[in-house]
Amino acid sequence: MKPTIEVVAIDCLMVRLFESIAEDNMPWMLSAAERLRQAFGTWLIDLVPSYTTLMLHYDLHALAPSEARALIDTALAELTPLDARGGREHVLPVWYDPSVGPELALLSRRSGLSVAEVIECHSQREYQVFALGFAPGFAFMGLVQELLAAPRLDTPRKRVAAGSVGIAERQTAAYPVVSPGGWNLIGRTPSRLFDRQRDGYSLLQPGDRVRFAPVEHAEFIRLGGDDRPLEVSA
Repeated sequence: MKPTIEVVAIDCLMVRLFESIAEDNMPWMLSAAERLRQAFGTWLIDLVPSYTTLMLHYDLHALAPSEARALIDTALAELTPLDARGGREHVLPVWYDPSVGPELALLSRRSGLSVAEVIECHSQREYQVFALGFAPGFAFMGLVQELLAAPRLDTPRKRVAAGSVGIAERQTAAYPVVSPGGWNLIGRTPSRLFDRQRDGYSLLQPGDRVRFAPVEHAEFIRLGGDDRPLEVSA
């Protein structure tokens, strides 16, 4: 593997390890992130891992661009992957219901599965957190089964309730806060995904593994879930 380096800004470089998204990428991405943090130390301002790249923001007063590139080359020489089972495990309870998951029926029609089978397919799989972005604590996870893959909505909603669980292409995610969004919504979790009082703010981090556990309405409410239909929350 030979990473490539792309210029993002005068003090920011993009390190590309792969050209396509795959679950097998993550152990390599996490290993690269760890090595880069160690190599740059206090000169590192921010490091953002994603599906295939790591965006590295460094202190330009401490390092010239050529020195930053040299550090990257040295840090990633003879890179080996971390344990694929690294990261934390999370189980997010989800109330799958058309009132909070209006695209359940759509995914059922597209896949040829019953609604119950759509829920089973989504919840029986373990997902990797690939990246955080779009909104604070918004974790892009994958990969959902191909049967459930669906394009984003043609017209995004102006307001999606916090906790809404959705699918876009072969990715799945849960909205941590109220925000606009165009994902296909299939349910809602009561889990608090973003909290300013939490170390790191986000419950989920790249490399973590997530399972969605179906719960009944009463359990969803007991756990603090908001069951207002999407039309009311919007």
